[in-house]
Amino acid sequence: MILISSLANVNVPAILSEGGIWKRIFGLDAQTLFDTAVTLIAMLVLFMLLSYLLFNPARELIKKRREFIENDMEEARKDKEQAAIYKEEYDSRLKNIQSEADEIMSSTRKKAQKQETEIVNEAKEEAGRIIKRAEKEAELEKNKARDEIKQEIISVATLMAGKMINVSIDEATQNELIDTTLKEMGDKTWQN
Repeated sequence: MILISSLANVNVPAILSEGGIWKRIFGLDAQTLFDTAVTLIAMLVLFMLLSYLLFNPARELIKKRREFIENDMEEARKDKEQAAIYKEEYDSRLKNIQSEADEIMSSTRKKAQKQETEIVNEAKEEAGRIIKRAEKEAELEKNKARDEIKQEIISVATLMAGKMINVSIDEATQNELIDTTLKEMGDKTWQN
């Protein structure tokens, strides 16, 4: 809008008489070309200087950062692969642990059964020895009791015979008579 209002105030015939609007807009004289060339050269030098001072270090920084990120990603990939390997090992060990636990339990049961059998056999052997010893002791006690009863019977029989006969008999004859009497009665009478 401002441009239109400013064009409205412009004296058109005066501009056209001096060479027109086109001459003023595109009027390239030597000074303008020189200024444009100097400006372009200054911009080129400035661009090269800034490129050298700013862009190259920035590019180096970006390059280093890119390499750092690539290295990190490579390490992360390797770590991920290593973690996958560890996971597989862990899973296989878990499976093996169950089978190892079953084997250990099985061998422990076998050992316990073997020990149980050994203990039972030892107890049976010990019980057999105790029974044999008790039978021997009972037999010895039985024989001892038999001998004591024989001696008692002999004493009683001697007293009775001495009172009945009133005759004195020597001890050897007395023992002979008792043994003969006992044989006639039999050993079975004394075993009961």
